[in-house]
Amino acid sequence: MSEHDIFKVHPRMPKKVRLGDICVRDGFQHEEVWIPTEAKIYYLQELALAGVKRLEATNLGNPRLMPQFRDAEEVLKGIRDEFFVKRLIKAGIKPESVEWTAVTIREPSVDRAIRLKQQGIGPDRVLMMVSTDEQHHFANSGTTLPEYWKEAEQCIKKCKDAGIKMCGTVSTIWGSPISGPTRFEDAVEFTKRWLSIGADDIEHADHDGSAPPNQVYRYFSMILDEIPNTDLHIGHFHVTRGWGLANVLAALMAGIDIFEGTIGGLGGQPANFLDRVPVPGTGSYYYRDPNVVGLVTFEDMCVMMDEMGIDPDGINIDRILEIGTLMEKTVGRRLRSEAILNGRIPKEAREEYKRPGLDGMKKKLGEKPGQLIPTGWPEKAVVPAEVLKREH
Repeated sequence: MSEHDIFKVHPRMPKKVRLGDICVRDGFQHEEVWIPTEAKIYYLQELALAGVKRLEATNLGNPRLMPQFRDAEEVLKGIRDEFFVKRLIKAGIKPESVEWTAVTIREPSVDRAIRLKQQGIGPDRVLMMVSTDEQHHFANSGTTLPEYWKEAEQCIKKCKDAGIKMCGTVSTIWGSPISGPTRFEDAVEFTKRWLSIGADDIEHADHDGSAPPNQVYRYFSMILDEIPNTDLHIGHFHVTRGWGLANVLAALMAGIDIFEGTIGGLGGQPANFLDRVPVPGTGSYYYRDPNVVGLVTFEDMCVMMDEMGIDPDGINIDRILEIGTLMEKTVGRRLRSEAILNGRIPKEAREEYKRPGLDGMKKKLGEKPGQLIPTGWPEKAVVPAEVLKREH
């Protein structure tokens, strides 16, 4: 079988993907120590220079709740810096091809994004969020769902007038850490609702790692049956229970071709401490160990796509691995990436690991170079018919 037969078995599976990194926003929001503004700008710039075209820069919400983003405007200025724009152009990257997103959960944040856009440093795209579980939605936004939908509709109209795209997130698709089981039908309806009021695309989010791969495949198959334009759909998976990349594969098989991750698998629920000082965040952590709730690791996702023969749309994977190594020093601990720890899969022989003496032993035994089976054995193995029919 060809290594690419999976594309025949799953005809919706894309041969090219669009990968976004949201580490500087979603990753850093979970960190309990201040990440310097210079580091945030550095990583955003380096990710763009590595070919990542979809990047979340900051959160424009109230910094009292999430003080990690009290430098939001400085970060946005940094990615519009004239020197950085020249570096992009020198690297052969069109500055307008990089889409910068800021999270704006409520209307005051949207208004702030519009003001910054008018000043020439605002985001290209903003994001608002609903959860199909109203309790989870209330914990994140402080509103009821009907109240929020009206607010979102108004915000989308404002954004269109200002030339800003709006992403509508749908959360608790596969279950809620507060209320438990949820229904796919509600998430499909919420997706349509976002699009009906003018959202430009939809982030389908497993924010707490509740999604098993078979249910990811089922959900995205439902979505693409009803709304087949893959430009509208983004897969967003957390790894709380270790299923992150398995869920990416399941979504790929269903036909999704836009995914988000974070360098090192950072991220999760907004921190309720910063530099040892309690802060509101979104309340108490849902899990005992806050280090297990990050997102799909961007480095590992890039390497996996490459090994599967899927084009990562111009991303320089070796440069991404270098960024991941630096990120461990910035954050101050070993992160989740297996690609950082073990490297890419070798494509050439590794002479340093060969044990001496094999060639001599084969010659002594009368074997030819490259001979893998004993002389006189049939060229192809034949499995006995009774073994093939054996039942368990």
